[in-house]
Amino acid sequence: MTADTPSDSDPIEPVSFDKALSERYLVYALSTITARSLPDLRDGLKPVHRRLLWAMRQLKLNPNDAFKKSARVVGDVIGKYHPHGDASVYDAMVRLAQDFSLRYPLVEGQGNFGNIDGDNAAAYRYTEARLTKTAIQLMAGLDEGTVNFIPTYNGEEEEPEIFPGLFPNLLANGSSGIAVGMATNIPSHNVAEIIDTTLLLIDNPSAEHEELMQHFKGPDFATGGLVVESAAAISKAYETGKGALRVRGRFSTGRNPDGSWEETGIERLGGGQWQLVISEIPYQLAKGKLIEQVAQLIADKKLPILEDVRDESDEQIRIVFVPKSRNVDPELLKESLFKLTDLESRFGLNLNVLDDTRTPGVLSLRLLLLEWIKSQIDILIRRSQHRLDKIAARLELLDGYIIAYLNLDRIIEIIRTEDEPKPVMMAEFMLTDRQAEAILNMRLRSLRKLEEMELRREHSELLAEQEELQKLLDSPARQRTRLKRDLATLRKDYAEDTALGRRRTTIAEAAPTVEFSMDAMIEKAPVTVILSAKGWIRGASGHEALDKEFKFKEGDGPAYALHAQTTDKLLVACDNGRFYTLGCDKLPSARGFGEPIRTMLDIDAGAEIVALLVYRPKAQLLLASNMGRGFAAEADELLAETRKGRGVMTTKPGVKLAVVREVPAEHDHVAVVGDNRKLVIFSLEELPVLAKGQGVTLQRYRDGGLADATTLKLEDGLSWKMGGDSGRTRTESDMRLWKVARGAAGRLPPTGFPRDNKFG
Repeated sequence: MTADTPSDSDPIEPVSFDKALSERYLVYALSTITARSLPDLRDGLKPVHRRLLWAMRQLKLNPNDAFKKSARVVGDVIGKYHPHGDASVYDAMVRLAQDFSLRYPLVEGQGNFGNIDGDNAAAYRYTEARLTKTAIQLMAGLDEGTVNFIPTYNGEEEEPEIFPGLFPNLLANGSSGIAVGMATNIPSHNVAEIIDTTLLLIDNPSAEHEELMQHFKGPDFATGGLVVESAAAISKAYETGKGALRVRGRFSTGRNPDGSWEETGIERLGGGQWQLVISEIPYQLAKGKLIEQVAQLIADKKLPILEDVRDESDEQIRIVFVPKSRNVDPELLKESLFKLTDLESRFGLNLNVLDDTRTPGVLSLRLLLLEWIKSQIDILIRRSQHRLDKIAARLELLDGYIIAYLNLDRIIEIIRTEDEPKPVMMAEFMLTDRQAEAILNMRLRSLRKLEEMELRREHSELLAEQEELQKLLDSPARQRTRLKRDLATLRKDYAEDTALGRRRTTIAEAAPTVEFSMDAMIEKAPVTVILSAKGWIRGASGHEALDKEFKFKEGDGPAYALHAQTTDKLLVACDNGRFYTLGCDKLPSARGFGEPIRTMLDIDAGAEIVALLVYRPKAQLLLASNMGRGFAAEADELLAETRKGRGVMTTKPGVKLAVVREVPAEHDHVAVVGDNRKLVIFSLEELPVLAKGQGVTLQRYRDGGLADATTLKLEDGLSWKMGGDSGRTRTESDMRLWKVARGAAGRLPPTGFPRDNKFG
C-alpha cells in the first residue's frame, strides 16, 4: 500500500466543494449568532461577559472584598471558560467597568480603565477589579438550583447557562453586536422605568403598547444627553423593535437675561461677549474625536462663525465653543454644530436577541418583557422546588434526630455492642438509610445539641415554609405576586431619588429647527464680480466702478462686471439652455486674472455664456431663444445644486438661449425686437411661467430671428441708450403703435432706436 492510498480505517470520501463550504460556513454563522454576538434575553449577556462575571465570582471578588489583578481574572477566563485571545477578553472586561459605556457597571475597576476621551485602558497587569452590587444582584440564586450548568469547553468544569438574578440587565445596560447576517443594538434604559413597565405587564399581560409607553420613556444613556425624537417616533421604534433615535449633546445650564436658569449653554462674558458650553455628549462618542472634528472644520473654514473650541473638562465634561463675534446667532451656532459634527448622532435601535430556545429574533418591547417575565417565573419555580427538596431532606434528618433523642441510651448501646449498628438501628427504629447514616456520623460533642424542643421548633418552621412553597408552586397568581414583590424591593435600589437610579438622558422632542444654511455662515462683504470674454472670473473686494478698466490676459477682454455681496449667489446662463450656480464667496481673488469659470462649473465645451446675474429670491427672469420663443422662469427654480447645472430652456441644433433678463416687479409688458428690425410689445400676462421647456412664440419672423427682448412699464414708455459716449437715454412714451398680441410680426421701431437692435 502506497502512502497515497487511503486505509480502511481512514477512508476519504469525495465531497463537493460547495457543499463542504456551505456546511462549514453555516456552523460558523450559527456559532457567531448564538455564542458570540447576540445577548440572551434572560440575563442580557453574551458568553464572554457571563464567563467574566462567573470567573470573578469564583475568585470571590465581591463588592466588599479586596480587588484582584485584572490579569488574574483574564487568565482564569481564557484558561477555564473562554479559550480566546486575552486582549479581546480584557477589552470586554474593561467595558463592563466603564461608567460611560454601561449605565449600571457590573465591574468596579481600580486603575486606568480608559476615559471618555477615547483613550484605552492600561494593560491588565496594572489594573485591578471586583464585582459591583449590580453584578451580585444579576447572579443572585446561582446556588439555588435556578439554572442549568453546562460543561466548559474542555469538560473539566461547569459554568451557568444564564444568570438567574432579577436585575433586568438586557434593557438596563443594553447590548450591541454584529453576527453573520444579523446584528443587535439595544440602548440602556432606566431600571425604575423598566420595573414599572414590567409590573404593569404582570398585572395585565394584554396591555396595549401605548399603555406601556406611559411608563417606559425611552433610552437612558450612561453619558446623558438628549433624545430629540417625537414621542410617536420613539413609541413606533419600540413597537416594531427597530428604529433610529436622534441623540444630542447637552448644553450646560446658563442664566437667562430675566434671571431664570435654562439649558441654553450660553455663558455671558464681559462686553457683550458670550461662549457656548457643552456638558454632556452623545453616547459612544469619544470627546477627543468631537474636538478634533470641530477643530478641523474651523481649519477648513467650513464653520466660519466659530472662532475656537477648547476642552476645559475635568471629572465633568466642559467643551467651550467661542463664536467669531458677539453678533453670531447662538441658535445658528448650535444648529450648525448639530448639522456638521457628531454632536447630534443617530442611535439605530434593533431589539434582536436570543430567546430561551437560543433562537434569534427582533422583538417588540412588549414581547421582550413578556418573555423576560416568563423566564423569571420559571427561575422562581425552580428556586422554590430546589428549596422544597432541601426542606424535605432536612425534615428527614430531623425526624431521625428526634427518634435518636428519644432513644439516646439505646442508640448508644447499639453502637457500642453491634459490629454493624446501622442495619440494627434501621430495623429497630424504622430509620431510613440517610437518617441512620446521619446519626452514626454525629460527633460525641454534638449529642448535647439533641434537644427535643429545638428540634421540634425547627421541624415546625420547615413544615410551615414547605406549605407556603407548595402553595406558591401550585398558584400562578401567587407566583406573579411574589415576582412583583421582589421587583418592588429591587426598585428601591434604583429609585429616581438615588444617585444610580436618577435619569440621565432627557427625552424631549427637538424645538423647531432653525433654518440652517452654510450661506448664513458667510461673512457679508461687498464684492465686484468680473467675468472676461474668455471665461476667467474673479472677485474684487468692495464695489468698484463698473466702467473701470480692469486688467485682462493678453487677447482677452471684458464681458460682464457687476456688484454683489459675498453672501450672494451668481446665476450663470449658457446658450445651451443650462443654468449654473456659483457662490460669490468662492470667487478667486482679483489680485491676479482669476480662474477659468469652467474649472468651477461643468460647462459644456461648445456652450457660450450669455448671462451673468445675481440671484434674487422670488424674482422672475425673462428667457428668450434666438428663434423668438420664450417664457418667464422663477429664479428659485434656476438654482443648481451641483456643478453640472440645471437644464431650463430646451434647445436643439440652430436654437440657442439668447436673452436672460430679470423682470422688475413693476413691469407689465414685454418688448421684443428681431433681426429684421421689427418691434412688438405685448402684455406680460401673455407670457407663461415655466420651470422648463421651449416656451411660446414671442414674435413671428419671415427671415432671421430674435435680436433682443426686455420688459417695461407701458405707461413709462420704452427707453434705450443713445449711441456714442454721451451716456444719454431716449424714451418713447407712446407705445400704442407697437402694442399687439403676442406672436405678431411687429413694425419698425421708433426713430433713433439703436442700429444694433439692442435695448441696452
